[in-house]
Amino acid sequence: MKTTLAASRKFLIPLIVLALLVFLGLSLNHKNQAPDVTFTTLQGKQIKMSELKGKVVLVNFWATDCPGCIAEMPELIATYKQYRNRGFEVMAVAMSYDPPSHVLNYTTKNNLPFPVMHDGYGEIAERFNDVSLTPTAFVVDQQGRIVSHVVGELDFKALHTLLEQKLAPAEVQNPQAATAGKTS
Repeated sequence: MKTTLAASRKFLIPLIVLALLVFLGLSLNHKNQAPDVTFTTLQGKQIKMSELKGKVVLVNFWATDCPGCIAEMPELIATYKQYRNRGFEVMAVAMSYDPPSHVLNYTTKNNLPFPVMHDGYGEIAERFNDVSLTPTAFVVDQQGRIVSHVVGELDFKALHTLLEQKLAPAEVQNPQAATAGKTS
């Protein structure tokens, strides 16, 4: 009886440790995942966060009555235009308390070049850690992981540095991988 119990302990303890390690690894992997929300633009187009995988996405929560949001918008437009052809996308999410007519007027008047949506019921803000302050931005990498979260106006120099890093070709991001299979 004792040998059977000892043998099952030798088998069970490593199995339990392995199961805990797998669980921990999976938990950590999903911890910083962006929520798979569906954005509905002012034009009615639906864009799922999961459809944006492969791109670096800045999800920007803003409001037309937010001085910081309005102040950063010209530089956000310029950043979008500079990086969009390299795989950068901006999703501008107007807060639920912002009147939809104000959002539409601002978007049209300023010819915003990226998708804009009004979060009428606050569902997107809630899924992104219950955003309540504007401006608030999340940068999501090509694998759908949140790599930056900024409350307040964006530091565009830091954002450009991050975009240069994340949008660099694979061989620039990992030079060892680019030369690993090459022979002289």
